[in-house]
Amino acid sequence: MVEKSADILMPGPDEPVIAGHAGIIPAATETERELAGILADVVQAEHVPPDSHFFDDLGANSLVMAQFCARVRKRPDLPTVSMKDIYRNPTLRGLAEALAVNTPPPVDTPVPAAPTTPADTTPAPARTAPSTVRYVLCGTAQLLIFLGYSFVVGLTTARAYEWIGSASGFVDIYLRSLAFGTGGFILVCLFPVAAKWILVGRWKPGEFPVWSAAYLRFWIVKVLLHANPMILFTGNPVYVMYLRALGARIGKNVTILSHSVPVCTDLLTIGADTVIRKDTFFQCYRAHAGHIQTGRVDIGRDVFVGEKSVIDIDTSMGDGSQLGHASALYRGQHVPAGEHRHGSPAQPTPVEHIRVEPTRCGTLRRAVFGVTSLLQLFLLYLPFTVGGIYILFAEVPALQGRLDAGTTLSTVPEFLTDTLALSAVVFFGGVVVGPALLFTVPRLLSLAVKPDRVYPLYGFHYAMHRAVAGLTNLKFFPWLFGDSSYIVFYLRRLGYDLSRVEQTGSNFGTEVQHETPFLVSVGSGTMVADGLSLLNAEYSSTSFKVSRTSIGAHNFLGNNIAFPAGARTGDNCLLATKVMIPLDGELREGVGLLGSPCFEIPRSVERDTRFDHLRTGDSLRRSLTAKNRYNLRSMALFLLLRWVLAAVLTGLGLACVDLYGTLGHVVIAGYLALTLAVTAGYYILVERVITSFRPLSPRLCSIYDPYFWWHERLWKVPDKWLELFNGTPFKSLVWRLMGVRIGRRVYDDGCYITERTLAVIGDDSTLNAGSKIQCHSQEDGTFKSDHITLGSGCTLGVGAHVHYGVTLGDGAVLAPDSFLMKGEEVPAKAEWGGNPAAPTAK
Repeated sequence: MVEKSADILMPGPDEPVIAGHAGIIPAATETERELAGILADVVQAEHVPPDSHFFDDLGANSLVMAQFCARVRKRPDLPTVSMKDIYRNPTLRGLAEALAVNTPPPVDTPVPAAPTTPADTTPAPARTAPSTVRYVLCGTAQLLIFLGYSFVVGLTTARAYEWIGSASGFVDIYLRSLAFGTGGFILVCLFPVAAKWILVGRWKPGEFPVWSAAYLRFWIVKVLLHANPMILFTGNPVYVMYLRALGARIGKNVTILSHSVPVCTDLLTIGADTVIRKDTFFQCYRAHAGHIQTGRVDIGRDVFVGEKSVIDIDTSMGDGSQLGHASALYRGQHVPAGEHRHGSPAQPTPVEHIRVEPTRCGTLRRAVFGVTSLLQLFLLYLPFTVGGIYILFAEVPALQGRLDAGTTLSTVPEFLTDTLALSAVVFFGGVVVGPALLFTVPRLLSLAVKPDRVYPLYGFHYAMHRAVAGLTNLKFFPWLFGDSSYIVFYLRRLGYDLSRVEQTGSNFGTEVQHETPFLVSVGSGTMVADGLSLLNAEYSSTSFKVSRTSIGAHNFLGNNIAFPAGARTGDNCLLATKVMIPLDGELREGVGLLGSPCFEIPRSVERDTRFDHLRTGDSLRRSLTAKNRYNLRSMALFLLLRWVLAAVLTGLGLACVDLYGTLGHVVIAGYLALTLAVTAGYYILVERVITSFRPLSPRLCSIYDPYFWWHERLWKVPDKWLELFNGTPFKSLVWRLMGVRIGRRVYDDGCYITERTLAVIGDDSTLNAGSKIQCHSQEDGTFKSDHITLGSGCTLGVGAHVHYGVTLGDGAVLAPDSFLMKGEEVPAKAEWGGNPAAPTAK
């Protein structure tokens, strides 16, 4: 807050230039005076000096300046101001001068029309009004399809058990398990291919409304592809061959590491020797204003696409082009051959993103690797898994004889004893044995891969590297230990170099991933929020290497950041949510970085230092001790709740096994459907009980406030099961039961809401895959939360991120991969995009 001062005067409209001890002060322009009046009102000051720094002198912060921008945008006589303008011109005089330069010519001045893309010139089909009847009918059809699929799976599983159970001897069990496992895997993989060609044929560019018959066919194909075990083969030549079978035109020697499966595969073209890194979206469709839009994605030869990037429909990349990490191509964008782009939306850059030398990796090597992977699956993993399940039922006393027809149902005491014993052994056995394996096996496997040494893809070293990444990125234990002091010990045992730890009790969140944990260095005093991805492996179309990724001391990292090896950041940096970490230029230290591409902002502001007295000395020790005790109880509750659900599902399973001899295969099919319903209902009830069935209230407090510890407990309630409802009306129903004030006919293709009761979503809104509504932030030990309101008919693009305190007017659109900063107000029917988001030119 800025104190009022009577000795600070702004020049009037007719006042001359004033000379003073600081030199000659030019007369204020009309824009400068208007901006000064608005800012003075926002910061509650009588006058605002024209050369005072918004953050250093006036003590403002990003939330205050977002309110300033929103008020300026409501004035039609003033130029539009964005947060990027504020940070690049942090004084009134500099801002007014920059706006004068960037202001468009008067209305009566002819302006040449912007060139249109092919996507712009295609006439849009007539849009149908939202229909509640169609919404209900689509949801009913989706439910019946799911139940039918569950019945077929249950019937097949029961028949397979009976067939394997009639085997004689271990060899016979192995052979029958091999036959069933291999046949089942091939059938499950081929079924989506057949469904796609039967229901859709070839995908074509176009548009159709959600909840329609066309959408139902689209949803069936999408769900089958996302539930397909072939997704486990990303980074393997077998996965590329599978996409070809679905209609994608993919050249030789293409490496795809992303688990985001393209759905409209006939619209996807990828040239030879191209690399697509993980966590990248290239779906060939998007949801927009209640419709599914399909369009082409054309990627040329020798192209590189970085991690956590989004490629929208109707985009293309020429041969030899590159798209950096945390970047996006918006609809209609084209990257010319040989050029490099980064940022959201993408813009030219000289940065070279392929940082590993090529090596020999021919077709034979790829073929051998793919065949070997399939043979391992068919001859080892599947038969031992299927056979092991049979042996479990045959040898475990709690399961013996339950499947036999005519078996007497177990008594209640016997049933409860078997349920508790079996679930406890399996669940807590995994909790104990899991860390022992994670702390030893990956360390041995990593000895095969030396740092900074170039290896060819698809060989022994590549297999070891992938095994290390897969084992050490299990989500259960970071979720258990995250947001507490104990995550530090877990990561250190996993292989992280954490220097001398300055314990805060929240050094890392619950979501952190890496390529290898043995080449990660984090400086002392650094805090990391959720969604950090450490990119300590580099890939080309023929080779890879692992390198050390180092984060400096006393940094703060916001949410959803891809941090690459070779990052040009040092000590004492604030790296904002969704920031693109720079790979070129001078080493940044003592500054904040925001946006994609990034630019400098203040490292901290006055408002964020109010709790500094709690972070030092005896006060810190007392607070940390109390927080650790509370976090231990939260971790125990996490384990207890997980085990209770495991026991409930085990009990349901045993009940189905008891009834199998009487009711037959239908109980197995019913169990699959009942498992989903029970899991959803259980965790909804758990979350509402923790909140005492009351909505959250906006907060500003220290991380050592007991309220924050309670809030962290909410984050430990599992919610990944929500993804199973994506694209159905049941997702909105689940959100409503969890406390979201959500309207009618909302289409949710994979959005995530952090604080449910702080979010409001209007009727007929459209939420795309990978989008996030985050009603809080946690910067440098300060926790802040506030409401987020989306009006009716809003659209959040793929990978878009909305921060707290934001309001979107009716019909507003946020472009893919955008970051809408805290406190922003988007007018009705406005289109915003970018990182940070700002109004887009139409």
